Amino acid sequence: MVFYSQSNLVRFRCLKPMEPFDSFLIWITEFLGEHLYEGIFLAALIETIVPPIQGIPLIGVIPMIILGAIGATLGTSAIYLIALKLGRVALLRYLCYLKISEKKLARVEVWFEKYGDKAVFLGRMVPVMREMISVPAGLLKMKIPKFVMFTFAGSCVWSTGTILSGYYFSESIGLGITTSLP
Repeated sequence: MVFYSQSNLVRFRCLKPMEPFDSFLIWITEFLGEHLYEGIFLAALIETIVPPIQGIPLIGVIPMIILGAIGATLGTSAIYLIALKLGRVALLRYLCYLKISEKKLARVEVWFEKYGDKAVFLGRMVPVMREMISVPAGLLKMKIPKFVMFTFAGSCVWSTGTILSGYYFSESIGLGITTSLP
């Protein structure tokens, strides 16, 4: 292997030729390192134009659903932990940038106290609320195992719906070509 540095990234070249997917990943990494905002725009654009599930048998979506739920659980747990550790006063300083006032946060906390576990489970299936439900859960010190369990369960439902929608949509427009496994 040959290592060299360019644009603050360490790159490597193997003696054997790289697979096309490896080359693509390196290109994406370089692009995002140099063009973060454009990269986010491009990722959102590609996600909406190119159906994400192609050539996968129906049974193959199960790992995708589980991995999607795990990823969502880990991501939203970070928001939960920030809210838990920072507390209400410190968090309000940052939420004002998102146009969330103390009055709005108080209403959300009252609502969360009323619905608690159900709010986390159902909130994982509603856009925007998917991320924000972690804030009152952390502020009101919902038990971590309970938060993770309800977040994972709700994320499984959301992930199942979105992945199966993509699967059946790609099948209906003729993009879902099933591959034969060796």
